[in-house]
Amino acid sequence: MKPEQQMNEHATQAGRENLAEVVPPHESYEGFRLWDPNATWTAAEEKKVRWIIDLRLLTMLCFMFIGLQLDRGNLSNALTDNFLANLKLSTNDYNNGTSIQLVCFLAAEFPFQMLIKRYGFNRILPGLMTCWGLVSTFQCFITNRWSFYLTRALIGTFEGGFIPGTILCCTYYYTSTELAIRLAVFWSTLNFARILSSLLAAGFLEMRGVAGWAGWRWLFMFEGLLTLFVALIAFLALPTSPSNTKTPFSPSGWFTPKQEVIAINRVLRDDPAKGLTALKEPLTWKDVKGGWCDKSMWGLYFLGLIAYIPASPVQGYLSLTLKTIGFSTFDSNMLSIPSAALQMVLMLGLAWSSDYFKERAFHCFFGEFWCLPLLIALQTLQGNQSWSRFTLTTMIAGYPYFHPLLSAWISENSFSIKKRAVTAATYNVIVQIGSVISSQIYRNDDKPRYHRGNKVLISICCGSLAVFLIQRFYLAYLNKQKLKVWNGMTEEERIVYQGDLTAREADGNKRVDFLFKY
Repeated sequence: MKPEQQMNEHATQAGRENLAEVVPPHESYEGFRLWDPNATWTAAEEKKVRWIIDLRLLTMLCFMFIGLQLDRGNLSNALTDNFLANLKLSTNDYNNGTSIQLVCFLAAEFPFQMLIKRYGFNRILPGLMTCWGLVSTFQCFITNRWSFYLTRALIGTFEGGFIPGTILCCTYYYTSTELAIRLAVFWSTLNFARILSSLLAAGFLEMRGVAGWAGWRWLFMFEGLLTLFVALIAFLALPTSPSNTKTPFSPSGWFTPKQEVIAINRVLRDDPAKGLTALKEPLTWKDVKGGWCDKSMWGLYFLGLIAYIPASPVQGYLSLTLKTIGFSTFDSNMLSIPSAALQMVLMLGLAWSSDYFKERAFHCFFGEFWCLPLLIALQTLQGNQSWSRFTLTTMIAGYPYFHPLLSAWISENSFSIKKRAVTAATYNVIVQIGSVISSQIYRNDDKPRYHRGNKVLISICCGSLAVFLIQRFYLAYLNKQKLKVWNGMTEEERIVYQGDLTAREADGNKRVDFLFKY
């Protein structure tokens, strides 16, 4: 039993879930008019509200993410259609292009996150999508290394900010026990996009020679136009906030008056800090510094840097590896589908389990450990053995992706909305830095088996597993120290402490009655 579970149930208790009665929302909070601490509703009524949000918001965000992943990931499919040879590029040129895209992606995260916080999700997210969709469409005209680098840079720039902005958007609509599984659904569309991309590639790459174009040019043009269409729908469908859901597609809004009350109050009762900041209240340097200097987040940031590296090169080179070991262009693209489907199932199952058991650290540990024996087996595999190599690479590429869990873990430990905006952007920037690192692990002089690269991946995987354990026990230690102070207070002192709203906003997750989740 955790220390926080041993407290007197009849006393004023520590923990974010016990703060709703003592932390009212600010009058500047856009849902303040709907706040009602005495409001009641049934489980069925709340389920209906949650279903409306899932159907209207989450579905739209998922379609947008499909557009992002199609435009970001179709390069892997293009590799099987002689893309490098057509543009006279080497594997190192390809790695450099990937790195340029990722560097621009991470450089744009903070500026666009600040724009999103200032002008709203419903304007900035579709605007970004329109920009990267245009660039993706005109990729069909690239002719050399420099035009390849330029389009990679622009796509990375305009896609930056989309993911942390989406995470922040979801925190306004979902409670902490609902967030991880919704983010898993969101990220599962990445795998759906991988499947869709493979199917589209299998068809469009067969158009090589039509109008004198290579198949990959048709692929880039079609997927870019598809992204632009989704962006247009998003402009018309995304609402301003849970308290203002009127859009051109829904002129009367999503909810009835009672459902509006439920939508706002269920989130505030789960996490009252969401009512302390207006939706479009801009970030300040003090907010950014607070997110960067929070030691409780450092381990999670570091995991964002290293934890996804072990599987990333295997995923990125999956289609090309399959072609190298003897499969045709069509088969290579089709055989990338099983890993995407596997990861979708495993990720959703892991996120559901994490929310159900209210546990993050060991679930993430399991997702990371999955890759270790498979990487070792891949490293020691002798000879061609096409199907054995296919099986191992598929299992690695389809590992239980725990990015939604880490994102939810960071969000629920950040306390304030402003800090969530900073920590989400910081974490995603660091994840992209990790992607830059991973894109340089498989090198031209190490192909086709990449034995040196696989040794590096195995080492990083072992290091990540250790950091997960260290972070968990560090947060448990911080909670123990907080509870030591809390349990030393009298009931009267606790009431006064919890009622000090000015200090609460200043201290955030450092308050002794705020307990970290792990």
